[in-house]
Amino acid sequence: MLFTSSLIMGSVIAISSNSWLGMWLGLEINLLSIIPLMNNSLNPLSSEASMKYFVTQAIASSFILMTIIFMSLNFLIPKSMESSLMMIFNTGILTKMGAAPFHFWFPEVMEGLSWLNCLIFLTWQKVAPMILLFYNLNNLFFSFIIMSCLLISGIMGLNQVSLRKILAYSSINHIGWMISAMLVQETIWMIYFLIYSILSIILVMFFKFFNFSILQQLFSSLTKNLSLKMFFSMNFLSLAGMPPFFGFIPKWLTIQLLIFNQYYLITFVMLISTLMTIFYYTRTIFSSLMINFTQINFVKKNQPKNFWLNFLNFFNLMSLFSYSLIADFL
Repeated sequence: MLFTSSLIMGSVIAISSNSWLGMWLGLEINLLSIIPLMNNSLNPLSSEASMKYFVTQAIASSFILMTIIFMSLNFLIPKSMESSLMMIFNTGILTKMGAAPFHFWFPEVMEGLSWLNCLIFLTWQKVAPMILLFYNLNNLFFSFIIMSCLLISGIMGLNQVSLRKILAYSSINHIGWMISAMLVQETIWMIYFLIYSILSIILVMFFKFFNFSILQQLFSSLTKNLSLKMFFSMNFLSLAGMPPFFGFIPKWLTIQLLIFNQYYLITFVMLISTLMTIFYYTRTIFSSLMINFTQINFVKKNQPKNFWLNFLNFFNLMSLFSYSLIADFL
């Protein structure tokens, strides 16, 4: 409880601070709070993951602090260097959230974490860096970041068999979409992040209940339970942004506003690269829908109660109804 509360407090301090130094202090409190939460004696990979995360975040924090120091010496810094300093600052922030091409640590760290820690990394750890990016948006620099996120996540996610790495590259893809939503309207970003967080919570809880780690476990279990198969398929396609599922709403709103604001090239690249990510989303569920696999022994024996599965299924169906209502409203 102590480290969880300080983790939340660090992000809130970073968001609500009225100075760059207070923002940096909040990010450091957040970093030092999550390291103890990552360590798990039952998972031998957690120590390696926490070390990788700490080193990467320390480098990103040094970029941010160096930029803050140089900006405070504005009488010594020529005007021509201000854009370069802000680019270095944005690089530190993007490294902290795991955006491409500064994503090298994110899938490796995710691989060594428990599912609850993965959920924190997919959702809460994105809040403070995302909001801090609002203060210094640069259309040209962020256009490069958006294209990198979409292309790298689409290519690197194709050959993954680990569910944690698939969710990590999926998160990088959604970071590109969220940054593009930030370029046009803050409200769209909030809607996108909220829907993405809900879908991530549902899927991570699903994987935690059944103790899934790789695709083979997923395939063998889904072939034996029709309701489980439909639940997972709908949620995974929703995370991919396929209509008529719930996850299509924020992508639809983002594309509409990008075209309205004449970001035609970014919109074209986003749509083309999204097809690659949809390919490995559909590949994940295709085998369980079409092909029967032999049962394997390392699936968790104590399956969750039907109440939780029915509750998540009910929420998923409600999301479909809400999609139709929102579509009519728009």
